[in-house]
Amino acid sequence: MNLTYAYPRSRFEPTVLVDLNAKAERERLSKAALKGFFKLAAAWKLRDDDARELLGGISSSAYYEWKKNPERTLEVDCITRISYLLGIYKALHILYGDKLADEWMGLANTNIIFGGRTPLTYIAAGGLPAMQTVRQLLDARRGGL
Repeated sequence: MNLTYAYPRSRFEPTVLVDLNAKAERERLSKAALKGFFKLAAAWKLRDDDARELLGGISSSAYYEWKKNPERTLEVDCITRISYLLGIYKALHILYGDKLADEWMGLANTNIIFGGRTPLTYIAAGGLPAMQTVRQLLDARRGGL
């Protein structure tokens, strides 16, 4: 007797993961990622030093060159950072009005994660893991948790 189990049919279609290790994918995404980041930095009124730190601690000269000419291929780390930040930006704009959404990163926060610091300070100190934590927190709030 052969018992074969199958999942019920559904409309769920998994998204194809982007292979950021493939240079062609990074080339395709980099310009849009940088443009999005610089718009986000303007909306959040980030100081250039803070923006550079969020990108992984790049030099001032690299930062201004990227700002002037976003036609470049970013490394996996940088694209991942920008992806988290854009996700945070989007979640904030879903949860709050535009004014609060754009100010939220610079406001002291009493959530246990931040310990009274601003989310920006928390992310700058914690890097990618902190970005992931903030993104998860906001996504959970969007889901009603």
